[in-house]
Amino acid sequence: MAYEHILYSVEDGVARISLNDPKTMNGITEPMGHEMTDALDRAAREARAVLLTGEGNGFCSGANLSAAQDMLADPMRDVGGQLDRAFNPVILAIKRMEQPVITVIRGPAAGYGAGLAAAGDVVLMADNAFFFCAFCHVGLVPDGGATYLLAQAVGRVRAMQMMLLGEKIDARTALDWGLATKVVPEAELDAEAMKLARSLAAGPRALGMIKRLAWDALDSSLETALQAERSSQRIAGRTEDFLEGVTAFVEKRKPAFKGR
Repeated sequence: MAYEHILYSVEDGVARISLNDPKTMNGITEPMGHEMTDALDRAAREARAVLLTGEGNGFCSGANLSAAQDMLADPMRDVGGQLDRAFNPVILAIKRMEQPVITVIRGPAAGYGAGLAAAGDVVLMADNAFFFCAFCHVGLVPDGGATYLLAQAVGRVRAMQMMLLGEKIDARTALDWGLATKVVPEAELDAEAMKLARSLAAGPRALGMIKRLAWDALDSSLETALQAERSSQRIAGRTEDFLEGVTAFVEKRKPAFKGR
């Protein structure tokens, strides 16, 4: 697929996927959603870690509502249709891929962008970034998995505050609430993101298993989680990376993992 609405590149085992409509602060449209899903599937084949970010001064301002104006005259309109067609597949692709995904946020992560940002396995925010569940201000409900992802990250009451009141949550508050992994000065954001991504890309194959176990644990019992850990440990223990990790530990050197 040729990309018109996103940028895609791979360097040092890191796939960088960037929403590319800075004039709307990367308001997402159906074509952009299709391209993002394709790029994530491509990164699952070509990379060992993923950076997901936005061009310009914003991460993602949510769905581009100007693209939905043609629907307003239809009383039977289904605004949710675009979720099935283009937006939800992006969130599911992030969850199911083995590679760790770092969401790199400057400026707004608003509307759908709030769910997209929270879907990252590592959430890196600039000091000028903020979450903004603005749906209540336009008469819609949260999407992009926000009702699930935010409640899991910050608890029901704080998630309700974000979604019912439509308040902006700045980067420092997001960090305090457990919604962000790290906050850095805006000027350092890209360098710090690449540093983290290179570190993950150099990690063992077990990182993909850790990601899967953590996602699955959100919806499983302790008993199920224990069994899933046991099964994954069998697989991890048979990898070349495990052999390298133990050997490097004994030899008191840094391991050189190959993702195998």
